[in-house]
Amino acid sequence: MKKITTYTTVALASMLLLSACSSTTAHKEEVNHHHTKHWGYTADVAPSHWSTLNDKFHMCSEGQEQSPINVVASKDSQLTKLALNYAQGSKSVINNGHTVQVNMEAGDTLTIDGTAYELKQFHFHTPSENHISGKAFPLEAHFVHASKDGKLAVIAVMFKEGTENPTLNKIVKAFPLEKNKEATLRFSKEYLDVVMPENRDYYHFMGSLTTPPCSEKVNWFVLKTAQTASAEQIAAMHKEIGMNNNRPIQATNKRSIEE
Repeated sequence: MKKITTYTTVALASMLLLSACSSTTAHKEEVNHHHTKHWGYTADVAPSHWSTLNDKFHMCSEGQEQSPINVVASKDSQLTKLALNYAQGSKSVINNGHTVQVNMEAGDTLTIDGTAYELKQFHFHTPSENHISGKAFPLEAHFVHASKDGKLAVIAVMFKEGTENPTLNKIVKAFPLEKNKEATLRFSKEYLDVVMPENRDYYHFMGSLTTPPCSEKVNWFVLKTAQTASAEQIAAMHKEIGMNNNRPIQATNKRSIEE
């Protein structure tokens, strides 16, 4: 079986400060004091302007392994099965101004080459950020994991319109959320299991955070099989987020995309 290679440490602090999983306070700490505009998805703070808003965001325009991408396999590999140990469940949900994010209890892990990456949170993008063979989806979830030494791994789950998802029901029932204020949301591991498809075959590649500072060396695992969500659930998620929060597709360059 071919091992999945892990890469240089990406500081967990950067992810927690400025990714879509950030709190408002953390966001403010990272904003360049010479600028008053915070990054967003429209007008003069849209993705095409991110690198001009803060010197620390330079990778958003200079990086060569940026995410999201159009996922088309370039290498057929015998990848190991995703080693997931999800046993705890959730603790809260928040609309942080960029996404709806579910925060997890400590202890759920993804193991890569013997290293445990703890599941910190999962959040949503409407429509999807990544595409698969040119196909976009109405909703995408990112499960963000971090190792003790700050390496990051993201599992991406696509959603297509279909039968409703019981886990999304739990989340949607918490709407509307007061922005930047956590609301209690507790569900067991069984609900975490069904937010992902039963078939967990995947594509693997190295990429970046899809939000500023666009840090690279992030392990990406995009599940091949899309999960389903009802039209009402997708619409509720989009309404709560209040905008399209998907960064445009980035150049693949010469990256290896394994399946």
